[in-house]
Amino acid sequence: MSTAFMKEESAETAAETLLPDRAISPHPNLVTEAGLEALELQLQEAREAYDAASAIEDVNERRRQAAIPLRDTRYFSARVRTAQVIPNPTSFDIVAFGHTVTFSRSDGRVQTYRIVGEDEADPKAGSISFVAPVGKSLLGKAIGDVVSIGDQELEIIAIS
Repeated sequence: MSTAFMKEESAETAAETLLPDRAISPHPNLVTEAGLEALELQLQEAREAYDAASAIEDVNERRRQAAIPLRDTRYFSARVRTAQVIPNPTSFDIVAFGHTVTFSRSDGRVQTYRIVGEDEADPKAGSISFVAPVGKSLLGKAIGDVVSIGDQELEIIAIS
């Protein structure tokens, strides 16, 4: 049915509810055990938000309120389905997925980050993705190794 025969509000609502899907990374979906649990929780929360929105009587408001949870449900379903849980590393000789790495920068700053999956990365909370430039550069290196990132040099001083 053409939107010409619908209320103007319905046409506006339809435009608001046609959200594009969240982009899914082309990289393998590596996660820690905690990362998988977080994805499952986010999927559950998205489903609950969608269920709550589905109970709204007004069709326009229901569509508006359901749009984001529906999109998030599709995203988190795909991420949980493709998740590859990487066990915590048992050796601390070489930087691997799941390790916490402390390094000094050539400008004197010392930073510590845990290398994790893309969905669980949060630099402000001390974690970076394994596909981020710093994460990629640190993987496979040992204490004392120096890697270059742009105009900075990073020296690994601890792996835990």
